[in-house]
Amino acid sequence: MSETEALLGDLRAEGDELDGLVAGLGGAAWRTPTPAPGWTIAHQIAHLAWTDERAVQAAEDPQGFADEVRRAWAAPDAFVDEGAERGAGEPPEVLLGRWRQGRERLRRTLAAQPSRARLPWYGPPMSVMSMATARLMETWAHGQDVADALGVPRAPTARLRHVARIGVRARGYAYAARGMEPPADEFRVELTAPDGELWTYGPEDAAQRVTGPALDFCLLVTQRAHRDDLALRAEGPDTDRWLDIAQAFAGPPGKGRAPGQRTGHTAGGSPSGDSATGGSPLGGRPPGGSPLGGSPLGGRPAGDSAGGGR
Repeated sequence: MSETEALLGDLRAEGDELDGLVAGLGGAAWRTPTPAPGWTIAHQIAHLAWTDERAVQAAEDPQGFADEVRRAWAAPDAFVDEGAERGAGEPPEVLLGRWRQGRERLRRTLAAQPSRARLPWYGPPMSVMSMATARLMETWAHGQDVADALGVPRAPTARLRHVARIGVRARGYAYAARGMEPPADEFRVELTAPDGELWTYGPEDAAQRVTGPALDFCLLVTQRAHRDDLALRAEGPDTDRWLDIAQAFAGPPGKGRAPGQRTGHTAGGSPSGDSATGGSPLGGRPPGGSPLGGSPLGGRPAGDSAGGGR
């Protein structure tokens, strides 16, 4: 199995897991508020469906996608919410079917792309691997919003490696998005995977490092939990500052969730608070992000597999 095939398999599995959370919901449950202010479960799924459709359009109809980008930038503060609002107004069975069809079409479309293809996006063009990892990251993050809304625990999986890698590689972007100069020296990041394996990034002899559960790091960089509610440790002033601003998505910084607002509905995570608020790694109401879960990196993620909101 090629690296691309493995990644697309993980993307499919991430979508299937979220599908399992919403497939049996009644009509009223689709209107359940989620931690993203103003967004119901229907909005979350509608947003994912809409974004998958834009990704397919970027690959199959670049000119049509360019027109879409121009319309988006004519209303940069509204177009993401508008897309979610339209989809949320559909009957749940129609929306669910559209999302299912769209994510399968996206998987097939990405699988058919040449290995060195570059796909247009709302920021820099993206490689096939980066597009797939961005879609996986956003599916996981919005899936967390849905799980939090339903009070359902989710067991973390090895697929978090993709989210963690983009979070690490987007370090420089987190500073740039705030008009700050990133530190010149690399950091060491050591994350404990769900199965106990250690995922490491950066030079082993780096003077500053971040350690902790991979799940907590992924919750942080997608703004699904506040740093105070996570078991991440920074050694050094620069890593300490980075954990305050880290984001795994392109676009302006978002507010994220406040301290004490992590729901605790993620199985296997660190202790957390009781209530839910928060956001999404893609511009618009859920905090942060470029339109459509874009990676701030544009290129193919580095490392041994692959890792990319609202």
